[in-house]
Amino acid sequence: MKLWRYWSVRTRLTWVASVMTVLACAGVSLLVFLGLYRLAVSNQVQDLTVTSMRVSGLIHKEELPPVVPPQGGTRYIQVVGPSGRVVSSTPPLTGLPRLAMFTPRSDAMEAHQRICSPPGFPDDCLMVVVLRSSRPVGDYLVYGAAPAIPWYVNPAFLLLVGGASLLVTAATAAGTYRMVRRALAPVESVREELAEITGSDLSRRVPVPPQHDEIGALSSTVNQTLDRLQQAVEQQRRFASDAGHDLRSPITAMRTQVEDALLHPEDTDWVKMAEALVSSLDRLQAIVTDLLVLAKLDAGEKITRSYINMAELVRAEVGRRPRRRRVALRLQPGIVVSGDRLQLLRLLTNLLDNAERHATSTVTIIVGRDDGNAVLQVIDDGEGIPPDEREVVFQRFTRLSSGREKDTQGTGLGLAIARDVAEHHDGSLVIEDSPVGARFVLRLPLLTVP
Repeated sequence: MKLWRYWSVRTRLTWVASVMTVLACAGVSLLVFLGLYRLAVSNQVQDLTVTSMRVSGLIHKEELPPVVPPQGGTRYIQVVGPSGRVVSSTPPLTGLPRLAMFTPRSDAMEAHQRICSPPGFPDDCLMVVVLRSSRPVGDYLVYGAAPAIPWYVNPAFLLLVGGASLLVTAATAAGTYRMVRRALAPVESVREELAEITGSDLSRRVPVPPQHDEIGALSSTVNQTLDRLQQAVEQQRRFASDAGHDLRSPITAMRTQVEDALLHPEDTDWVKMAEALVSSLDRLQAIVTDLLVLAKLDAGEKITRSYINMAELVRAEVGRRPRRRRVALRLQPGIVVSGDRLQLLRLLTNLLDNAERHATSTVTIIVGRDDGNAVLQVIDDGEGIPPDEREVVFQRFTRLSSGREKDTQGTGLGLAIARDVAEHHDGSLVIEDSPVGARFVLRLPLLTVP
């Protein structure tokens, strides 16, 4: 059985099909042999009975000779008189005792049995038929015998059935092997193509067979997986490139400032130098913190869910924050969702930071419900975001020119983190039309709390 693990699918299926064919052929052959054997035995008994009846007719005519000539195809005939002694027989049985001791039942004239090693036939089996012939002096018993028919009836028939079974098994094995090989040919093509795909070239795709079967579905799924993998790799490459650039900027600025100060230490205002370094370090820390948050989200960090009242969450966060703009609240009570409180707070904080950065005077926060969803809207009265850039702002390290002018310390990761948090909570975060400014709309599954 250990070799079974190393056999190919074609070999295993061919072997199974061959074994099943052999078993089927054996079963059919057994039924055929059984039926044919019964038919042959029935014909043999009938022939022996007819022969015995002819000899019985000689008894009735009182013309029974001491040596009975062979009758038809029956070579062995023996007549036992009323005294129990053999009174007549065919030449091969002359001088031999009775072939058998069985007799017909009292209510029957005939009986038959298969007897092995009878007198005169120590290594053979005979089919013996006995017929009662009644006479005034007593009952005569006429025994007719012939070599017993073997279970296979005839050696030629055994060879014929065995040869046919072998031919059917061989044809089944060859057909199964060829059919499985043709069926698995697309799988081999998929395997060869996947073996040549490397991390540096993810643009290749496996061939999809024209048949709409399981292998075609597998090929399509593999290509879809490769599409997602290519997108993920390209996203990681862009992410690494952008992260490297954004991390280098504050580090380069700090290095330049320190090197200039070391060249002219007597002309350096070390307090201003420290303040500048602290500012650069703050930006560097913010980038690293956001990168760690994104890394956890990308890794599928498990969400610790609890019931969260959105109105209370917004009211608590707004009350805690120092206000740079006026905040208007329109909060509907009883809006409850299931989620991670810290992650949803991070989402809300990022939206509020973005809104305060771009608002002219007022930020409006609306909590309500719509079509089974909890809806959070953060609206600013700033310049707004053009429709063709509403998806761009959710890309990592993306900062529009207006955002760079208003806040040079931004990381370009806040909105990307907010959308990832929304999607991890089975929700969505989009920018929708607004009469003035930008309107960020968060939708989360609404819970019904009794």
